This record gives sequence, structure tokens and C-alpha cells, in this order.
Amino acid sequence: MPAFPLRLSPLLLALAGVFAAPAQAQSLQELYDAARGYDAAYQSARAQYDSAQYRLEQARGLNRPSVGLQAQAVRNNSETPYSSQLRSGTTTQTIGLNATQPLYNKANSVTIDQTQKAYDAAGADLATAEQDLIVRVALAYFDVLAAQDTLTTTRASKAAIAEQLASAKRNFEVGTATITDTREAQARFDLATAQEIAAENDLRTKSIALDQLVGRSAVAPKGLATPVVLPTTPGTPDEWVLRADSEHPTIRKAQLGLEIAQLETEKARAGNLPTVRLDGSYARNHASVSSLSRAGLFPQSWFQDSGNGTSSAIGVTLNLPLYAGGQIQNRVKETLALEEKSRNDLEAVRRAVAQGTRQVYFAVQSGQAQVKALEAAESSSQLALEATQLGYKVGVRVNLDVLNAQTQLYQTRRDLAKARYDLLVGGLRLRQAAGVLKPDDVASVNQLLQR
Repeated sequence: MPAFPLRLSPLLLALAGVFAAPAQAQSLQELYDAARGYDAAYQSARAQYDSAQYRLEQARGLNRPSVGLQAQAVRNNSETPYSSQLRSGTTTQTIGLNATQPLYNKANSVTIDQTQKAYDAAGADLATAEQDLIVRVALAYFDVLAAQDTLTTTRASKAAIAEQLASAKRNFEVGTATITDTREAQARFDLATAQEIAAENDLRTKSIALDQLVGRSAVAPKGLATPVVLPTTPGTPDEWVLRADSEHPTIRKAQLGLEIAQLETEKARAGNLPTVRLDGSYARNHASVSSLSRAGLFPQSWFQDSGNGTSSAIGVTLNLPLYAGGQIQNRVKETLALEEKSRNDLEAVRRAVAQGTRQVYFAVQSGQAQVKALEAAESSSQLALEATQLGYKVGVRVNLDVLNAQTQLYQTRRDLAKARYDLLVGGLRLRQAAGVLKPDDVASVNQLLQR
């Protein structure tokens, strides 16, 4: 059924045209794409995820060979005037390569596995940040639409009250109504003016929040297409909880935390295991020797020589710890306790996610029932207003009855629009609570908006 089946007067139609969505309005999908490139919280999670990839590559280097270049130049001089060799000097220049390849190091292998799981945990954090961004954008988007609807209905209500106030004044002037009708209508008109001011400020505040989130100015979101057809929530709460237990990124991160803790225990126990590495080196050197000596009491002779040489070595080094002062045993006990902590943390996260999923599920179910009830209330309020207006014309109803009926109708229409927006956001929150919210869900909601 149409969202607003009330037959509007020309004045109300003009108001509706003024506050209709502008031609350059933005869709939810467009604003979400803008927010992904602008939101600081999401960009922070993305940078954290990227850094985890480089940390993983650093860890993998533990089992890869390392090669180093070494160069050295040494000059040794000696002077012994009371011996046959008065002065001597040696210059040695060496350049070579040193290489090491780990053959067996259990601790290094475990560290690599831990870093891989930490990388996966960073991916879970990124998924959480993305889901949070989807909900924040949708909430800000529909908050602006709700504020626009509130302002529109407030102004339409004010216009209707103004018409009723003018009618009461005319009736009082001709003597067919009392001054009470005029004063009641004036009081309602003044209240509607105050409500209009509050609605304008609320719209301004919500618009600023949306602009800040997406990094744009003067954002104008598209409204819901009419007739409004809202999606239903499939499945049971138990089915949603089961999906959350297997797919929720927070649970996945806690599970990875437990696995990392278990690997930390394995790494601590590896302190008792041997390590084996392959070492190799190759060097080229150049040496020059010079000396000044004497053959007899006074004659002296000078000697100088130089030459090149090479050296190479390859070998296997085994290191087996025998005693470390009790450090390894106590480290194992510490990691076992931390492992138990991670296990309890995982269980706490599972329980919290299950509880949150059930709560959001029933909130969505309640929202669906509320929308249906408000749709029925809108039709009933429309009929009640028409009947009251007819009764006022024939003299069986007073002006206050008409004002009350008008107020009830506009409040119902405002509440119905807000309930529809809340239901759409609630559907996204339910998928977030179950950990299955994806960017494709934004596109699904976007299909419900005006083209």
C-alpha cells in the first residue's frame, strides 16, 4: 500500500513538492562507497591488515637462508731494535661471503604458524570494521531521511492547523463558534511552530553527521520507493546463532587467539629441542709483508713480499640445550595458563555473540510487527480524520476534535516512516550480529530506494 494514502489539499501538495528528494540525491550504495575511502576507523583497520601481511613475510624469513658480505683490512706493525729484525709490517685485506641456512628449528616454524594466524586475525578485524561501517552509514543515511520526514510532516501538520485556525476565526466572527475554538487552534499552531524549529535543527544535525561520515557536503539521500515493500527476516533465531558461531569475525578472531596460545605452548616446549643449521663461508684475501733486518752488527737488509689466497668452509652446527635454570619448564607452565585464558575468552565471545544475535533477531521481528500495526493505524487515523472533519461541518464535533485527529494522523505517519527505516537498519544489524554482513547487503537495501 502507498506510504501516504491521504488525499492532500493543494497547500499540502505544494509542501510535499518542496521537500521531495532533489534530482541530485545520492543513493546508499554511492555514499557507502565514498565512506570506504574516507572513514578513518575503516582506513585504520585496512592499514593494520596490510601491515600484518608484511609481518608474516618477516616471520617466513626465519626459515630462509641468510647471506652476508664481509670485508676487512688490517695493518700490523712491529718495531724491535734489539733483535735481528728491526722493523716489520703486515697488511691483510679480506673479502668474503657468509651464509647460514636453518635445517631444523622448531621454534622458528611455530613462530611462522603464529604469524599466519595473526594475519588471519587481522583479516577478521578488517571484516568487523567493514560491517561496522555498513551499519554506521545506513544508520546515518536513514536518520537523515527520518529527520526529513519529521520536518515534512511537522510542516504539513502546521499548515493544516493554520487552515483550522483560520476557519475558527471566521466562524467566531460570524458567531457560529466560540472564542475557545480560536484559542485552541492558536495554541496548537504555536506548538507546531516550536516543533518545526526543533525538527529543522534535528535535520541539520543529522545531515552534518552524514556529511562527516562520507566526506562530502550537502548530502541528500534518496527516499524509499513507493509502494514501500520491506524484506522479511528468514530463518529462526537458532539458525542465526548457528551461522554466527561459524562465521562471526569476532568468534573467528577469538578462535585464532586460542590457536596462537596453543602454538605458544608448543614453542615453549621447543626450548628443549635441538637446533641444526648449515653454515658456509668463502673468502679471498691479499697479504703483503715487509721487514727491515740486520745480518751482522751494523749491515741492514730490506725484505718485502705479497700474495693472494682463498679460504672456504662448510659445516653443520648442532645446538642442544642441556640446562637453562628452569626457564623452559616455567615458560611452559605460563603458556598453559594463558592457553586456558584464551579458551575461556573464546567461550565468553561465543556466548555474547549468541545473546546479541537473539536480541537483534527478536528486535527485527518486533519491528516488522510494528510496521504492520502502524500501517493499519495510518489508515484508521485517515478515516478518523475524515469522519471528524465531516462531524465538525455538521456541528456534532468541535474544533479540538479535528485538531486531535490531525495530530494523531501526522504522528502516525512520522512513526511509520521511522519504523520502516529502523526495520531496514535492523536487518543489517541482524546480519552484523551473526557476522554475515557483506557489501552486497548494501546493494540489496539500495534496491528499495528511489531511482
